[in-house]
Amino acid sequence: MNRRELVGLSLGAAFQLSTPNLQIQQAREAALAVLNPSRQQLEHGLALHADSLVVDSYGFSPRSAPDPDVLRRAIETGASSSELDDLTEEMRVAGCVASPARNEYMDAWNAAGVTCILESAGEEGQDPMRLIKRMARFTYVTDMLRDFVHKAVTPDDIAAAKKQKRRCLYFTGNGVPLTQRWESVEDELSYVRVLFQLGMRMLHVTYNRRNMLGDGCAEPANGGLSDLGRAAIAEMNRVGIIVDVAHSGWRTSLEAAKTSRRPIVASHSAAVAVHHHIRGKPDEVVRAIADTGGYVGICCIPPFLGRSRDLNAMLDHIDHIAKRFGAGHVAIGTDIAYNSRRQEAANREIPRRPPARTRFEYFWPSGALDGQRHASLSWSNWPMFTVGLVMRGHSDDDIRKILGGNVLRVARAALAGIAQQ
Repeated sequence: MNRRELVGLSLGAAFQLSTPNLQIQQAREAALAVLNPSRQQLEHGLALHADSLVVDSYGFSPRSAPDPDVLRRAIETGASSSELDDLTEEMRVAGCVASPARNEYMDAWNAAGVTCILESAGEEGQDPMRLIKRMARFTYVTDMLRDFVHKAVTPDDIAAAKKQKRRCLYFTGNGVPLTQRWESVEDELSYVRVLFQLGMRMLHVTYNRRNMLGDGCAEPANGGLSDLGRAAIAEMNRVGIIVDVAHSGWRTSLEAAKTSRRPIVASHSAAVAVHHHIRGKPDEVVRAIADTGGYVGICCIPPFLGRSRDLNAMLDHIDHIAKRFGAGHVAIGTDIAYNSRRQEAANREIPRRPPARTRFEYFWPSGALDGQRHASLSWSNWPMFTVGLVMRGHSDDDIRKILGGNVLRVARAALAGIAQQ
């Protein structure tokens, strides 16, 4: 079978597109070149993927291209840097509501064969309104496109979406909201329940930097969890929000695992035993997470993966955790999005902005993030991730756990008994 036939098979009826999409086709070609599966392996992997509940343990739903004219007018009328950031994000997140962006949005979902994304629906930081603002944008999308993608608020909603051949978002955020009045622990954490009531189901303890809860992965001091951090974890346990240490420092992650009464996760990370990186987790931390009943989601960010920096590199990390800690403790959290094929053309038309200072939360040590990507790790290539797992010899049952079963199990554990409290 030649490469064209393999690409056609990998984009067959189960993942049908409404119109040809060269970007998705090229990503498939890149994955096939990396994996080189036999026809039997490809067919088995694609069938298993189509039949499985597939959940991205941390990712971004497909992004639309911003309108250059809208941004140009905003720049000409003196919009601030933060206003331009907000405007760009709103167009990229919510642009899918309008046609023709809607068709490309749906095609990307269909090509990926994903049922649910644990969607990054809360901005980095502790300001409640920053978190709620991004949640509003995704709520708008799920309100306007509810026949295709809806907001899931329980694990049963995710399972039902698979049966109904629909898609859903399960909201997660990159920071625990704090009132920042510093009157009492209870007051500081009062917005945690508010976010839960709005649909937030997972929260980062820290982002890259140190905050009042603990040290992030980019803090050289590696100071661990604070007393307020322990209280925040207890509150998340109480209301039913999953504790996520993906961006936390190693000591913070260990102490979070020892503090939590429910499973915790590193939703989009990597295995330091395979490639040393600040965003990965060493085996000691992976063991602590696994001991809570949680999982480590392996991401699609090449600098975190090392070696070939392609799909095989990602599979190496999955193999390590599955073999050492069990397939029940690993997932796939891509940490990427499908970006509209119109994005590059839009970027060329958008007027250049003056250089801006790096935001506090985004600090990375030199060399930790180089921006490189590999087409085999494209978000639309989820079916090829499954083919790769088949080729690595994982059983069908274990693959179903990795693809979504583990995420669903932890989501259920986070909410177990909450209604009776």
